[in-house]
Amino acid sequence: MRNLKTIAIALVTLVSFTVNAQQTKKINAAKSGIVWTGKKVTGSHTGTIGLQSGALVFDGKVLKGGNFTVDMTTISTTDLKPGQGKESLDGHLKAEDFFGVEKHKTANLVFKTISNKGKGLYTVTADLTIKGITKPITFDITVKGNTATTTLKVDRTKYDIKYGSGSFFTDLGDKTISDEFELKVNLVW
Repeated sequence: MRNLKTIAIALVTLVSFTVNAQQTKKINAAKSGIVWTGKKVTGSHTGTIGLQSGALVFDGKVLKGGNFTVDMTTISTTDLKPGQGKESLDGHLKAEDFFGVEKHKTANLVFKTISNKGKGLYTVTADLTIKGITKPITFDITVKGNTATTTLKVDRTKYDIKYGSGSFFTDLGDKTISDEFELKVNLVW
């Protein structure tokens, strides 16, 4: 009977250790950030968007999951100065024909599957929600120390953002805006 009790305690300890092996690392929103780039026929614009919250899940040093929420109200153009079109572009990006920030204050990314490619590099398929529309997206992410970095290429038309899209409108000429925009994400915990 005593051996049975010892085995039971050992199993409970093993199960507890296994369950606790996964650690959730809370993203430090103040130290993390996103730089966006949108392109058009006549050039491009860049800016930033702030993170509201997020976390990455690890089993030891191996990435197992993650999610983050973006504060869409923080969209800011950085390549234009105040009085030189910055306010106009920022306002337009927040308007309904772009990100509709009044109704959709956040965007979310939730990891669904992760493939470990070795040396801190992973391929992630995630659900990206923008303007209340969720679509899958696949990207590579690099984890090094207490940071994770990735570059996402997002087709905005999948999220009902069609303004200036040559895929939906004709005769736009040099006013055509690329359907894809890029997000360079730097996560710190």
